[in-house]
Amino acid sequence: MANPVATTAVVEHETGGVEHHVEPSALGLGPGAWAALAMVVFLGILVWKKVPGVVVGGLDKQIASIRKQLDEAKVLRAEAEKLRAEYAAKIANAEKDAAAMLDHAKTEASAIVAKAEMDATAMIGRREKMAADKIGAAERAAVDDLRAKAAETATAAARNLIAKNHSAGADKALVDGAISGLVN
Repeated sequence: MANPVATTAVVEHETGGVEHHVEPSALGLGPGAWAALAMVVFLGILVWKKVPGVVVGGLDKQIASIRKQLDEAKVLRAEAEKLRAEYAAKIANAEKDAAAMLDHAKTEASAIVAKAEMDATAMIGRREKMAADKIGAAERAAVDDLRAKAAETATAAARNLIAKNHSAGADKALVDGAISGLVN
């Protein structure tokens, strides 16, 4: 009968030699059986202490946390898309407003230039009229001055002629004629 505690293993070598090893065993089980039995007992204890449930519960919590983070990320992405669309619309409106302001400014500038041209033309007309009036006034003043000088010259010439051609008797006849013309 075989030894219940140990078994013998025979190993042959390439050189032709045979070697005998003793394999340990206990209660008729070899080392592989004992390792399997220990693993089964260990797994049984884990199941008895509900370790798989705890592990699964922890994993479920992690899954729930990740799902919550994904949902929050989806909400944040939706808000970001909404803000992006809103700002894109604002930029488009700002560009339209800028174009409208530019057109309005061009229109106003054209109107201001046209008004300035009209005002300049009117001012030139007024200045020409003022210049013509000044020239006319200067001509009238020159004519009046010339007339006054002509009258003075004529008076002086008449005075000289009268003084040369009239005597005291001729003056008396003129005065008497003037007096008689007033009386009648």
